[in-house]
Amino acid sequence: MERRDELAQNLAAVQQRVAQACVQHGRSPDEVTLVVVTKTWPASDVAILAELGVTDVGENRHPEAGDKQRELAAAGVDLRWHFVGGLQTNKAGAVTRYADVVHSVDRPKLARALDRGTEAAGRTVRCLIQVDFDTTDPGRAGVPPQDVQALADVLVRECPHLELGGVMTVAPLGQDPAPSFAHLREISAELTRTVPSATTISAGMSEDFEVAIAHGATHVRVGRSVLGQRPVLQ
Repeated sequence: MERRDELAQNLAAVQQRVAQACVQHGRSPDEVTLVVVTKTWPASDVAILAELGVTDVGENRHPEAGDKQRELAAAGVDLRWHFVGGLQTNKAGAVTRYADVVHSVDRPKLARALDRGTEAAGRTVRCLIQVDFDTTDPGRAGVPPQDVQALADVLVRECPHLELGGVMTVAPLGQDPAPSFAHLREISAELTRTVPSATTISAGMSEDFEVAIAHGATHVRVGRSVLGQRPVLQ
């Protein structure tokens, strides 16, 4: 099967699953943005996805993400780029030059570094606070639920070049994702009381995005179900 046909078939299947989940839970499919996570896949795949109507793509590795964005921009491919992976502070400035949305803000130091980078780049970047619900793995990215408001205060008060867009999570491995997604929705509701525009709820990947939609996700991050098994990284 040609790669374009494969991607078109996979994309249509995922879009249908999104639509069915929305209908099942009384939501409109227009409420959910599909972010196709293209990490490790070539720019040619991303170009095909754009031709197929994809508007939002996710990457989690720098500088691969920046190289891909520049290649596609030079070819006239206009996409909204989401940085969805953990981010080191020393790479924040570089990421702000191409990312439109950063999903993984989890500490004040990173927020301030992103703000400085965004100011230098002359851009505005939308940021999501990554929330961690896994109490068994202290090494995971994300802030615990009780610290979300404090980090939100830093973003709003100290980072004028960033836009606080909402919240994001990765469900704990090996656990039912529903409680985490339900809790994230509660955190989102609390956050929008103080920041009404922070309405994004980024949750759900290939294996659990229907559950995330059931619990209010506005953005789902799907890679494998669209692109297939990832190539082995060298």
